Amino acid sequence: MSHPPTIYHNPRCGTSRAVLEILRESGEEPTIVEYLKDTPSRPVLAGLIAQAGIPVRDAVRTKESLYAELGLDAPGVTDDQLLDAMIEHPILINRPFVVTAKGTRLCRPAELVRELLP
Repeated sequence: MSHPPTIYHNPRCGTSRAVLEILRESGEEPTIVEYLKDTPSRPVLAGLIAQAGIPVRDAVRTKESLYAELGLDAPGVTDDQLLDAMIEHPILINRPFVVTAKGTRLCRPAELVRELLP
């Protein structure tokens, strides 16, 4: 039996909703983690980012006003500081992360999720 995909989802985000729809069209009912209510632990978040093969900064929503307000755009801000900020303020976590048997991706644009489907 295959493991269902997991999506770290924000229902208010169009990209996140589009990815969820693609997953469902593929015949998979994913495990949905609404990360704003059910924030992953720091090790889980760091693991998702590492598995996706992206820099920590790419996992941060830089368009969020909080990003600048917290000074996270300053040079010299470390990955650890960015991770701490995302755990404390999950709105800063970019979305949606999707995990399937084929790997982990930050699915922006939404079409990237197709790389993870069987």
